[in-house]
Amino acid sequence: MGANPLFASEFAATLLQGVITTGLAALCLHLYQRYRRPWFAWFAVAWGMYVLRLACIASFLVTDQYAWLYWHQVTTGWTALILLWASLVFSRQPRTRPVHGLLLLFPPVWSYIAIYELEHFLWAALPSVLFLSFATAWTGWAFWQYHRVARSTGARLLAIAFALWALHHLDYPFLRAQGAWTPWGYYLDICFELLVGAGVVLLVLDDLGRGVRALSALSGDLQRRRDEQALLADLLQRPLTLPGVRGSAMYEFDELGADSAQRESTGVGVPADGHFTLGTGVCAAWTASAPLAEVEQALQRLHRTGAPQVASAQADHPYITALPVTRGDRVVAALVMASEVRNPFTALDDDFLRALGQQVGASLEQADLDRQLSRRTEDLERLSTRMVRQHEEERRRLSRELHDETAQVFSAVKMQLEALRPSVAVPQGPRLDRLLQLVDTGIASIRSVTNDLRPSMLDDLGLVPALRSLVSDVSERAGLVVTFRAEDAVPTLSPDTELALFRALQEALSNVVRHAAAATVRVTLSCDAEGVELRVRDDGRGLPVDARGQVATDAGRMGLTGMRERIHAVGGTVRLRNAQPGAEVVVHVPLVAPETR
Repeated sequence: MGANPLFASEFAATLLQGVITTGLAALCLHLYQRYRRPWFAWFAVAWGMYVLRLACIASFLVTDQYAWLYWHQVTTGWTALILLWASLVFSRQPRTRPVHGLLLLFPPVWSYIAIYELEHFLWAALPSVLFLSFATAWTGWAFWQYHRVARSTGARLLAIAFALWALHHLDYPFLRAQGAWTPWGYYLDICFELLVGAGVVLLVLDDLGRGVRALSALSGDLQRRRDEQALLADLLQRPLTLPGVRGSAMYEFDELGADSAQRESTGVGVPADGHFTLGTGVCAAWTASAPLAEVEQALQRLHRTGAPQVASAQADHPYITALPVTRGDRVVAALVMASEVRNPFTALDDDFLRALGQQVGASLEQADLDRQLSRRTEDLERLSTRMVRQHEEERRRLSRELHDETAQVFSAVKMQLEALRPSVAVPQGPRLDRLLQLVDTGIASIRSVTNDLRPSMLDDLGLVPALRSLVSDVSERAGLVVTFRAEDAVPTLSPDTELALFRALQEALSNVVRHAAAATVRVTLSCDAEGVELRVRDDGRGLPVDARGQVATDAGRMGLTGMRERIHAVGGTVRLRNAQPGAEVVVHVPLVAPETR
């Protein structure tokens, strides 16, 4: 028999297929060890059984004993059943039933009848072939159903491979009886196995791609600053792009269950209550309703174990997948997805799903922190505005007291001294004149201080004359050439806004005098439909810059900080930049100042 060329070619083809099938079983076993998905384990078992089938046919070719042919037939039927079971576990996770055990009895029973009782080859082979073809076609149909829902390239390739393989089984009783397909039938089987291996790999790659896209989308959500409700609505839209998902909802746990220490020590705890906060798709109506009993049990298991859960639901969305949403080490919520497929991620393991939930939790926590920061920022802004206003009120009070009391006392002293002049001896006249000069200097100093504390011209004449007066005063005192240009029609602003603009120009000119070493300064006041803009540009040395070449003006510059606070309090902005030469300060205020709360 060993010298038979047909035997040699068939035996070599059997060994080649055995090597390839072993590699396919090893691939599925590796995927199971990596992702811990049960269908990979069942695929590994099926291909391992197929290797036993090939070992049986090889032994039959060598020994020509019908016992090996019998076990070849049995393992062939079992391989088909295990492949079918793996596809059903992949798509639906069915429960084991007694009828499944009866199906496992068909291959050994009928193989015994076919090998030892029937002498006609067609009648012996036809029932086995029909059974084998039906099981293989059902396997392809299970993958095709998944592809129809999920649009998975890998599932489509698997469906095509098993469908073609099922058709190939049908030619066995006819071509084998004529001595054909040896060894070409083995090579065709090898092609189908390679297609199945490629389909499994594509299935995993599809999942990895979807997983990366999901995490990238969530990372992008983390970068955007939005309120928690808007962020949650966007997060619930993300699962709708996953295979077969028709709706999603966020379920928040109330902190009424057992604490984490009790759950870790006992594994059980008081059931944690909760409620749906928002839903989208087919889950949009869940917000006002309680979860189904099966879903509630899955949520309780998730809260207790922290592991993703899958449960059966209703006919329109037969499967519910719940992912834990964590903050720190606590499960605070669950992302619930209603889908037509058992698991939106067919390959990715529970660690990835936990990471996905952690990303969702991080997004929600980020939104919560943003909301708290925004609230505290608003509080600080209101406090800053109140402090600026109180500061101005205090300056106004001091100015009024100096003008109404201290300046009046000096004026009275001067009047009394002038009244004494006729009675003062001639030698004492110069001393009296010196006293009068000192009183005049004191009065002028008080007027200067009161004007700095509260510019009276701003109250008496308005914004533009007050700015023009300030420019003239600085030009006269500092020896600078300061020009001022304002539009003819400047709209009326609120008192706080006018005062903020006045103080901004006062601080800008003061900085030019002290730091810029400039010769000329141009001040421009313009307006548009949105507000009023004040520009102060000098030809001095410019503003200091940091290591990145950016203007560094805040460090140690309390005057500029005060300018920003005043302008920001009335809803305006301050921009500083270096020009060629010198520097420029641009202040913009709105026509209507924001309300102070």
